[in-house]
Amino acid sequence: MYRRLIILSVIILAALAGLVWVGYRSLDIQAEGMEGKRLGEFAAVAEQIRQDVKRNLDEFMQREHNRPYTDYQNFYVPDSASGDQQQMPVLPSPLGGRLENDLAYGNFQIEPDGNIITPNDDLIRLQEQSGAEDDLPAKVISNRANIKDNLWPALSGRIPGSFTVDFYSDTRTAPGAQNQPALPTDPNRQGKIAKGKTSQRQMGQNYPIQSLQSQGQEAQIIEQRRSVFERNTISNALARPQQAPARGRAGTYDQQAQPSQVTQAETVQVRIEPFVPLVIPDPDPVRSIFGGQVFLLRQVQIENRQFLQGFRLNEEKLIEEVKESAEKFIRKGMTFELAQPQDDYSDIDVAYAAVLDFGFGDLTLNLGEIDPYWISREIRKLRYWYFSIISVVLLAVMLGLASLWRNAGAQLRLAQKKDDFISAVSHELRTPLTSIRMYSEMLEKNWVKSPDKVSEYYRNMRQESERLSRLIENVLDFSRIQRGRKQYAFNAGDVNTCVADVVEMMRPYAAQKGFSIETELGRLDQSTFDGDAVTQIVVNLLDNAIKYAGDAEDKTIVVRTAGDNDFTLIEVEDHGPGVPNRQRKKIFEQFYRSAAESTRETNGTGLGLTLVKKFAEAHGGFVEIANARPTGAIFRVALATQA
Repeated sequence: MYRRLIILSVIILAALAGLVWVGYRSLDIQAEGMEGKRLGEFAAVAEQIRQDVKRNLDEFMQREHNRPYTDYQNFYVPDSASGDQQQMPVLPSPLGGRLENDLAYGNFQIEPDGNIITPNDDLIRLQEQSGAEDDLPAKVISNRANIKDNLWPALSGRIPGSFTVDFYSDTRTAPGAQNQPALPTDPNRQGKIAKGKTSQRQMGQNYPIQSLQSQGQEAQIIEQRRSVFERNTISNALARPQQAPARGRAGTYDQQAQPSQVTQAETVQVRIEPFVPLVIPDPDPVRSIFGGQVFLLRQVQIENRQFLQGFRLNEEKLIEEVKESAEKFIRKGMTFELAQPQDDYSDIDVAYAAVLDFGFGDLTLNLGEIDPYWISREIRKLRYWYFSIISVVLLAVMLGLASLWRNAGAQLRLAQKKDDFISAVSHELRTPLTSIRMYSEMLEKNWVKSPDKVSEYYRNMRQESERLSRLIENVLDFSRIQRGRKQYAFNAGDVNTCVADVVEMMRPYAAQKGFSIETELGRLDQSTFDGDAVTQIVVNLLDNAIKYAGDAEDKTIVVRTAGDNDFTLIEVEDHGPGVPNRQRKKIFEQFYRSAAESTRETNGTGLGLTLVKKFAEAHGGFVEIANARPTGAIFRVALATQA
């Protein structure tokens, strides 16, 4: 049996260990799933930001692509103007009075000879014009100087007098730079992810935004009346500041503006190419997220005349638009930061780096958690609950196994007791039956001649029969109690009378064993009790005293009764060895004997005291053991008083 228990215990513990491992692994998978889900949310937000930024840039570039070339000049003549050139209305450019126009900064036009035209050439008028930007003249002069000192040198290598299509072949290299990269080679400048607090969950992806490229754009070809074109040319030539040609052929607008003596068509064809980006390395590239100034240029051709128009990309405005898009789409618990070229660290824990790729440069949008450790906290909570549940399950399993082993041990002990009981019952039945058989044969064969002996043998046969009856009655009562079929007949009567009758019945048996029985019956009122049960109680207590006090010097057994308002007490006192404290509870267990069946010196089945306890409890009472003086034990049975 123990072998099967060991195998079962090993299987249960192995299954529990597997459950613990699977549960712990499930927590890791849950953590990975939460991180993956969160990264998916970051990716979705980054894609929404990309689409919003691209949509804004597409709309901006479409507006600039459709902008008339005359807006880049100081004055323009409406296409609807009529009359000769001297009478045509000349209007200031709608771009005049400011340098910033959405993402465009400092719109300009460059002639092949290097002369620069801007919508803000008439500085005196601009100074007097209400609504003009503060310090506009200084800004206009600075913008001209920037174009002259930085942009024109990059173009002059390709433009001795006209522009070529090769200018649009490479949007990342300045035409005059001989394949020199327009972006710096410093790996820490572009696509930079915030340093400092770096998340283990950090991931990233490129998000292309090609709105500033010329992909998919077609050149505009429009027809304009020659008189309007010539009036535009003359008006802007007279209004712009006089400046020497930077490089290229000598010449002035007055020469180019003279009407040809050759007969010409009444209209001119204006071809406007799409914008292309050009990154000009900046002496201080840290000021720019792209490592230099980004110019968007388009080529305009009117008959044989070519010139460039364009503007510098307003990076500050672009960054503001990216931030506005990010603030619009970031979700609860998220934060963001744009990686600036001058930054060496960041205050956010980067969970996802969205690299906005504009084709000629990158802008890194670092997305992070406001509370970067919430996933780990959630996993810790799950682990806490998991290990709490596992601890409870483990405790339950261990208690179950302990109970199983305890029950198995109890079953084995009970089986041993039952074996001892069968052996004891066999012995107890065989002894009186053998005596009865022997006496009956001697009397049957008339071997006994003495009348006194005949009387003694008959008395012995009666006593053995009574002993046999008590044994059988105990076994039957125990069997009825175990099956719940024991029925009690409670009747009103005198407990003293019942006890006295039992004592008188047991005196001959006690005298035969060398014992004398004394009674000390107290005054009791009538009460309700089961007479057979009380008889069995007194008989079993007297039989127990006779068995275990056989070697006592004082072989007096005292039977007492007493009563109060709650209980009727029956005591049996002997002067034997007494009952050790460690056995005082065990002796009332079924089949319990103070020694092994093979070595015990007393007879009995181990049911007598068990029945005493059961009968006392059936009467709403109890049984207890006290020490006698000088030696011995007092068995006290309390029966609830029922009038």
